[in-house]
Amino acid sequence: MPDFHIPLHALKGRGAATQMPHRFERDVRDAFDDGWGTLEEGAAEGTAPPQTEVRFEDVKSVLSENDSPDIPFDRSLNPYRGCEHGCIYCFARPTHSYLNLSPGLDFETKLIAKRNIAEVLRAELGRKAYRPSHIAIGTATDCYQPIERELRLTRSVIALLSETNHPFGIVTKSSAVEQDLDLIAPMAAKRLAAVYVTVTTLDAELARKLEPRAAAPHRRLRTIRTLAEAGVPVGVSVAPQIPFITDDMEQVLEAAWEAGARCAFYTVVRLPWEVAPLFKEWLELHYPDRAARVMARIREMRGGKDYDADFATRMKGSGLWADLIRQRFEKATNRIGFNRQRIALDLGAFRPPGVAGQGSLF
Repeated sequence: MPDFHIPLHALKGRGAATQMPHRFERDVRDAFDDGWGTLEEGAAEGTAPPQTEVRFEDVKSVLSENDSPDIPFDRSLNPYRGCEHGCIYCFARPTHSYLNLSPGLDFETKLIAKRNIAEVLRAELGRKAYRPSHIAIGTATDCYQPIERELRLTRSVIALLSETNHPFGIVTKSSAVEQDLDLIAPMAAKRLAAVYVTVTTLDAELARKLEPRAAAPHRRLRTIRTLAEAGVPVGVSVAPQIPFITDDMEQVLEAAWEAGARCAFYTVVRLPWEVAPLFKEWLELHYPDRAARVMARIREMRGGKDYDADFATRMKGSGLWADLIRQRFEKATNRIGFNRQRIALDLGAFRPPGVAGQGSLF
């Protein structure tokens, strides 16, 4: 991986500031000062902000199987590749490398929509050998990122799961989940749906830098309240925990409980592949005074490396600092009352779907 270069300036509304080359590229190009002051002129004049581009994809399968021992679900589904929320720490950024796109700006501006997702899911759920299991929606990229308001692919999936009484859980940072309450609330009443809202911090300024196009923290709390009041089981994810950056875990948990969340979980920041240089770039741009300290603590939790993919430690880290975060979380959740009851979804109500467009005769 080549050394990163501090970007000239942050891009409004974007998490990444550069078109970071992906790990499969053979040719890497860097800005070079030729002595004529062109770099400074370009920074002063500015360039057109990168626009969001949506590409459509017809997929052959939509359900991903998971056998990782540190993940509490064995089946997941993501309607989109890439995510306009632009969270700089997103562990899914390197997946854009397989598309020959940058995990940097491309990941948050060149989005792939799986336009036939509901049709393919119907076929998969209708197979004779299919057995229902909890489907986690939006685990890699947010299923309610801004383009969902127009494309409504997530809604088409939930409508099918509602038709078949198939249990599911949603993970999101978006208030747009509220637009599907007409489907989610009746499913929740039958113990078939739960929603987990990520609230990384209550600091709006920090959130704008970390997660530039996700809902503001106060808006996510309002979404938790709206869901809870509609009878939907709601959990809060206080993830990722980043040393010396996100320092208000206890306050987030208290606010989420007050809003109606009753279960909680966390992870520590993960920096696989290209996420590490992107995150270092972001630190140098936004928090240069503490960048070295932050990375030192992250490496302390990762056995001296930027990232360690070991199943036993990749979600929570290891070492003294990881233990401190764990203790803070456990003490806060025990004191507040989180995780007293497990959200258990019903697997026995599932009925296979009919042929698309054909109603039941009975």
